[in-house]
Amino acid sequence: MRIPLLIASAVFSAFIMTSAFAQASKDNTTLTTKRYLPEYTKSGDLILPKGYAEWVFVGAPVTPNSLNGGKAPFPEFHNVYIEPLSYAIFKKTGKFPEGTIFFKELQLVTKGQHPDGSSTEPSGRGFFPGKLNGADVTVKDSKRYADTGGWGYYNFNHHEPKAATAKVLPKEQCAYCHIASAKFDDVWTQFYPLLDKQALPQGAAGK
Repeated sequence: MRIPLLIASAVFSAFIMTSAFAQASKDNTTLTTKRYLPEYTKSGDLILPKGYAEWVFVGAPVTPNSLNGGKAPFPEFHNVYIEPLSYAIFKKTGKFPEGTIFFKELQLVTKGQHPDGSSTEPSGRGFFPGKLNGADVTVKDSKRYADTGGWGYYNFNHHEPKAATAKVLPKEQCAYCHIASAKFDDVWTQFYPLLDKQALPQGAAGK
């Protein structure tokens, strides 16, 4: 009689595990199919986006002080992420949808042994990421940010910890440079192959 009992126990355990997995899958689907949109305080400040470290990684340009006369405007790696479902829409349409959020987490370069600030590590000589140093966030909303090309630019400190909220920056601080030099819809897609290959030709992009 022991064998049937063991079989029944195993079947019951498998059923429980399958049910739990199905529920987990259902919950994960719910979590990953809900688009994260910008959140604002009552006064209109942007709230630091949640879960950005799990978003789609776009790229990481680096502009260290050592290559900019010791005074780089942003002396860090720029670890850029895009909200996942905004990216999914962008892949399908070739346009950044309203509510798109780009999160740029800043990360300082480690102090190197060489005059140019680079370090020699087991992988070779180069620039290596060090301490986190704040963040910048960009949000697309053609109506809210009509005066700055349809995008709002925010700084959540250029040091740690990151601010909980931030006020939109004036046009002369960020937007003017994006408008003048960014390749597609005021976004620097020329530096990010992941985005550049999906973008519509500029003449067809619109905003």
